[in-house]
Amino acid sequence: MLVTLTLVGCINYGLSLGYGLTFLLGGVWVMASTGVARAARQIRLTLSAPAGASVGGEAVFTLSVTATVAGAVTLGLKSSAGDTRTVTLRVAAGEVRTLTVPMSARTRGPLTLTPSAPAALDFLGLWAAGLAAPSPVTVNVAPAPETNAPPAPPRTVPGLEGGHNRTRGDEEFAGLRPYTPGDSPRQISWRHVARTGTLLTRETDAAQGQVRLLDWADTAGDPEARLSRLAAWVMEMDHAGLPFALKLPGAALAAGSGETQRLAALTLLAGVSPFPPATPPPRLKLLAATDTDALRVTLLALAFTLVPGVLRQPLWDSALVAGLLTYGAFRTRRPLSMRPLPAIPTWLLGVVAGLAAVGLNATYGTLLGSAAGTALLGLLVALKTAESHGRRDGHLLVLLGLFVASTHFFHGQGPLTALHAILSAALLLAAASRWTAPTRTDLKESSREDEADLPSTLIRSGGLLALAVPLALTLFVLFPRPESPLWQLPVQGGATTGLSSEIRAGEYSNLAQNRAVAFRADFTGALPPPDQRYWRGPVYEAYDGQSWKQVRIGGPSPSVEPLAGAPAWNYTLTLEPSDNPWLLALDAPLEVPQGAVLTTAFQAVTLRPVSARRRVTLESRPARLGVSENPQRLQFDLSLPAGQSPRAAALGESWRGLPPQGRIEAGLDYLRRGGFSYTLSPPLLPAQDRVDAFLFGTRQGFCEHYAQSFVFLMRAAGLPARIVGGYLGGEVNPDGGYLIVRQQDAHAWAEVWVQGQGWQRVDPTAVVAPARVSAGLSTALTQPQASAAAAATSLSRLGLRLDALQNRWNDLIVGYDGGQQQALLSRVGLGGVGSVPYLAVLPLLLGLALLPALWWLRQAARPRDPAARALHDLTVRLGLPRTPGETPSAYAARAAAARPHLAPALDEVVRAYQVARYAPGDPAEALKALALALRKVKR
Repeated sequence: MLVTLTLVGCINYGLSLGYGLTFLLGGVWVMASTGVARAARQIRLTLSAPAGASVGGEAVFTLSVTATVAGAVTLGLKSSAGDTRTVTLRVAAGEVRTLTVPMSARTRGPLTLTPSAPAALDFLGLWAAGLAAPSPVTVNVAPAPETNAPPAPPRTVPGLEGGHNRTRGDEEFAGLRPYTPGDSPRQISWRHVARTGTLLTRETDAAQGQVRLLDWADTAGDPEARLSRLAAWVMEMDHAGLPFALKLPGAALAAGSGETQRLAALTLLAGVSPFPPATPPPRLKLLAATDTDALRVTLLALAFTLVPGVLRQPLWDSALVAGLLTYGAFRTRRPLSMRPLPAIPTWLLGVVAGLAAVGLNATYGTLLGSAAGTALLGLLVALKTAESHGRRDGHLLVLLGLFVASTHFFHGQGPLTALHAILSAALLLAAASRWTAPTRTDLKESSREDEADLPSTLIRSGGLLALAVPLALTLFVLFPRPESPLWQLPVQGGATTGLSSEIRAGEYSNLAQNRAVAFRADFTGALPPPDQRYWRGPVYEAYDGQSWKQVRIGGPSPSVEPLAGAPAWNYTLTLEPSDNPWLLALDAPLEVPQGAVLTTAFQAVTLRPVSARRRVTLESRPARLGVSENPQRLQFDLSLPAGQSPRAAALGESWRGLPPQGRIEAGLDYLRRGGFSYTLSPPLLPAQDRVDAFLFGTRQGFCEHYAQSFVFLMRAAGLPARIVGGYLGGEVNPDGGYLIVRQQDAHAWAEVWVQGQGWQRVDPTAVVAPARVSAGLSTALTQPQASAAAAATSLSRLGLRLDALQNRWNDLIVGYDGGQQQALLSRVGLGGVGSVPYLAVLPLLLGLALLPALWWLRQAARPRDPAARALHDLTVRLGLPRTPGETPSAYAARAAAARPHLAPALDEVVRAYQVARYAPGDPAEALKALALALRKVKR
């Protein structure tokens, strides 16, 4: 489900690195399945009943797990009294692991424990393969001994006190018999054991009149009370070490003493019919015991996964998430001797979630965007940790954490983001493995009590990720990449850095202080000269006296006439996320990518806003724009707000008698000779008559000041004019031969329409600070008349090298889309997605990608001990695996029965194996002899 969900998101939003993480997790899912079937064949379960149990206590059953390969098992256990348990544990290769499973003994009579749904699990608990279920076992629950019962009556077995009749007792030696389970160690003849190696039990007897008789007739009351008193007398006799006999209606127990006699008596009492009605289990909601170790590791993994959100989301949101995770960590580390910290009430968690949603909506203006959505998701995950307990909640937290890791690609797809996502996945998978076989507080383990530590599980999860890489790479390259989204939903919720849909004084000067990359341009040929590096963005034509805005004007499309002999520029833009539709093309774009259009203002826009890093290929050539233009647009581009800046309007009107080109030169000459200066911090302009205040007052401004003032003068002079926003220039990276255009390169210039010539680009900023065009912003601010930029420093050269690596990463990984995929498939002769060669080669490549996992599975099944590994290789060669717990001698006998001609060679292998494993001294020579013996075994 997680892989499907993230894959749909990657398709819709074009997240290339999201594809990579999705396929990596899908590969982990496939790799985790490789060892489950093998483990199911190599694991054996055994269930045994206790020797006895009493009403009111616990019947402690024993579960044994024998395995020749490492794995984990789970099974359900249900008692005939209605109690259930789910046992999950991990077992190492060659290990016999036992757990004691207590069940409540509430009612006298047979208590049967039935196993159900036994299965072998993979390392992460994603896959399960059925196991052979052990047989049900039964224990007879004896009546609980009566509390403060009166002493047993002095009744004895009938007989002569001084005669020769004897019965079972503990006075005199009567002979030896073979040992039977349950005999007291005090009764064993250890002298015979040392001499013969055989367990023998001494039998004793006593005078018949000295054996106490516990008789049903000596009790009174209801049957259960009478049985309870008899049970108390049995315990009294056993504690005193006295021989006794038991007489019940229809049944009797001969005289005897010791543990065997006590168990036999209690079993007889347990079987008296009729049995009392079964007592149902308590009608309480039994919650799974919290596994503090697994939850602690999960909290650590989630904290690491959520860290990048601190750089984006509000401080209060980050503090709340950190507080919830910290409180959960303190709860898991609370010593058992101290009172546990209380859980946060569910109603309070709901209130916090609601208030947080209101706060995030107030901060971002929406809850649907990527910024608000990911912040809310991180907070909800932290709230979920406060109420989590048990395996199901643990796995849900891991899945949520993996989903959160994938959402970071909405905000960046750089190498550091990819590295963080991989490390987060490794930590979360390690946490998932802790939940696969949690330590249960209601089960006791007899073989070991600690699970594998975090570093070992982290190495194991990292190994699974490494095994999944070949499959992930194959799918990353070959999986179809749709060009269009599945649905339209904005992924940016907050304000984004970049050009705005309207412009006012101070807008671009704020961007000029931001060194963030806006886009990178990689040309197939020579770079255009600096005076041609005008990257066209939004066109502002509507002016209300304070701000300039874009408009839509219908009518016929203007003409575009490429200049004869002008070079064509083919280039690829790698656009950073801006949530804007502008493609920032050079004038004039001749071809735009699929899904983009050229507006009537010669602006290349895409129907899908640039909400994630995107690569587009364009072709531009210098051209005459709008020689044939819509008269309605030209009339609109002459309009000025009434009553605004009368002095500037009068100045422009004074030029109406000049030819069009003369009016343009007059406006530029006024700026050139008027004592104007280029600065990032111009004085504030009033709301009324802003152009007058700039032209005749402050005379200090940035590009937007000069552009809007010049356009105002041209309109007053009778020439249609408008402002064009975009970027100017770009830093050449010699390591990659491409241009880096930053937000600080944002620029505004003017376009003036001249009859017969169309729209002419006029940059009034260039007459005040020529260095802005030829040398860049930094030089223009300090040396406005400079013709070249200052030499690069060592630090800046290092930054360019790093940016070249980033650009290469963008080309190969982030920018890998449907177009690049189609080009790659065509180059290698596969045609395209869905072609016959593609469909024929895809299964072959996927199969090859699985070979590392198969090799790993084969190696992981081999024991670490050299001698045991040699014996394992023999079983593989013969195609006859060993059964769990089978000794080498027994295996050799079974193999010889199947292949009689190998019997002598197998006997030699067994002898060499025993010498290599158990003989003292250096085993090197013995291992060589074992290897030689193995080579003699021919299948």
